[in-house]
Amino acid sequence: MLAFVAAALFVIAFVIRVTETSTEVIFSPTSLMLAGLAFLAVHSAGVGSGRSSRGSGRRR
Repeated sequence: MLAFVAAALFVIAFVIRVTETSTEVIFSPTSLMLAGLAFLAVHSAGVGSGRSSRGSGRRR
């Protein structure tokens, strides 16, 4: 799920950059790109993946 949020932020940043839209500093393409990278880092760490960190799911 977090990877989808990151992808959406990258698309928005790309559209702002390509259309050369004048935006506030908070919504600049660079800040959106950094937010997308943060979401990808959290996704890569396993947060929000829906898997439990307790055990592997196998019973013995």
